[in-house]
Amino acid sequence: MSADKININVHSEIGELEAVIIHTPGPEVENMTPENAARALYSDILNLSVALPEYNEFKAVLEKVARVFDVKDLLNDILTNEKVKASLISRICRHESVEDACTLLGDLNDVELARQLIEGVEMHKNTLTKYLDNERYSLHPLPNFFFTRDASFSMNDKVMISHMASKVREREALIMEAIFDYHPAFSTQTVNPVKSFDRTGKATIEGGDVIIAREDVFLSGISGRTSSQGIDALLEYLKTKPGTKHLILQELPYQPESFIHLDMVFTFLDKDKCMIFEPLILHSSRHLTIHIIIEESKVVQIKEEKNILDSLKKLGMDLEPVLCGGANESFIMEREQWQSGANFFAIAPGKIIGYGRNTYTMNELNRHGFEVIKAKDVIKERVKIEDYAKYVITIEGDELSRGGGGARCMTMPISRKDVDW
Repeated sequence: MSADKININVHSEIGELEAVIIHTPGPEVENMTPENAARALYSDILNLSVALPEYNEFKAVLEKVARVFDVKDLLNDILTNEKVKASLISRICRHESVEDACTLLGDLNDVELARQLIEGVEMHKNTLTKYLDNERYSLHPLPNFFFTRDASFSMNDKVMISHMASKVREREALIMEAIFDYHPAFSTQTVNPVKSFDRTGKATIEGGDVIIAREDVFLSGISGRTSSQGIDALLEYLKTKPGTKHLILQELPYQPESFIHLDMVFTFLDKDKCMIFEPLILHSSRHLTIHIIIEESKVVQIKEEKNILDSLKKLGMDLEPVLCGGANESFIMEREQWQSGANFFAIAPGKIIGYGRNTYTMNELNRHGFEVIKAKDVIKERVKIEDYAKYVITIEGDELSRGGGGARCMTMPISRKDVDW
């Protein structure tokens, strides 16, 4: 085994970041139209010429602190292996019921194939049915792929492959599974809990819902994207691991769409701080918080809890909540949560990244001791982040946020230093 191989090591949300996977948005974002945006899970269409500079700023900050991999580069690499290439094409075509496209894809070179698998494969209008079809693509573009958190997620020393709630995103999971199974940079095992353990056909699970609190404590949303059956499949996997594990679950409303995942209403900031959307996390009487305890190979307890914070406190994690949108006006909280104002990504304990547009949230963070630093000042080295014990780096996100996700959504960490709790 090469000494350069990266072992998957994610035992928390806040450990110092060592390696992360991202996907730089490309033409797939603009291959949507107003007509098909809803099918692509968007409520709006993005302007790539505005979103890309914002994203590149985000990427440049990550490159300052960690090793950064891009999905398209990793996909290019594994497609040089003819067996991997043939297998992935076959799985995608079978899954999306476009068997006739397989031969055409197999004839593409590796770089062009990687591009088309992400940006979309145009339909060859070589039959009357296809000629009359209003669809432009045989394989649709993947405009959500820059939210790399969802299709796979690291859990301790393994990579979990998601089972996406919408079929339009399943190709993302197939690509991520192939990357982790075959890319020489990574030393890991992939686990597909739904494929391995679900027998209902109703299980879905997405990485935006799963939060690694501690190596033995996991959080998940029960949402429109992660079903109770998906959680049950994850439970079956956790039963195979030794020791006591805790799974804390939060029911989420299906509407508005800004509540799609748990990380849109709750994220870790530090050893003793978290960001919350207060109306849901602390004051909702309609949405249950459930604590499941797993010991060795069985579930020993399922009980309702007051809220996530109360449940974590009982496990020795006493977190001070920082309020998305500040503490004064509920309508400001709602506006900033809609703009991914609760979705932060930690690059180390107390060192986080988020959208600068959420000014009330930034003021609240500053009030809790976080220095507010602009990403462009970090990139141009006008500010030395090592001079600050706690900070939030603000990225421009006026366009990116319209895609429905924030800094955590756009990252799939694969290695973090362990936290000394």
